[in-house]
Formats: sequence, structure tokens, C-alpha cells
Amino acid sequence: MMQIQFLLNVESQKKNYLIKMKLKITQTRSIIDRPKDQKKTIEALGLGRPNWVKIHNDTPQIRGMIRKVTHLVKVEEIKD
Repeated sequence: MMQIQFLLNVESQKKNYLIKMKLKITQTRSIIDRPKDQKKTIEALGLGRPNWVKIHNDTPQIRGMIRKVTHLVKVEEIKD
């Protein structure tokens, strides 16, 4: 009985993964005079200059990067 419940939970998580949103990330401020780790994070997100836009899948890794540079970017959720 416990295995069946576990499998049902795994299946529901897979469905949620398939329905995930995408994130539209827009750089709003320059990285001049910012710490090196923030510059590297902006580069890892595929940005580099103000008003550049990049669309990423909504994953915990991307959310963590966004959290590090929230003062430099604008984030919008979009449907896939």
C-alpha cells in the first residue's frame, strides 16, 4: 500500500514538472561597479547589457541565480 502511494506522488510530481512555467528575465540595470559574483551570475543567465531579454525554464537553479541579482533584473512568468 505504501509503495502505491509513493508511486502516485511521483507521478503527480512528474505532471507538475511538465506543466512548469517559463521565466522571461530582463536585465534592467548595468553590471558596472558590481561584485564579480553578480557579474558572473548575469553572464550565466545569458544577459550582459540593460534591456537584454532571455527566456529560461522555471527551475530552482534559475530561481537561485535570479535571487542573487534581483536588483538588476525584472522577471515575468510566462506559459510554455
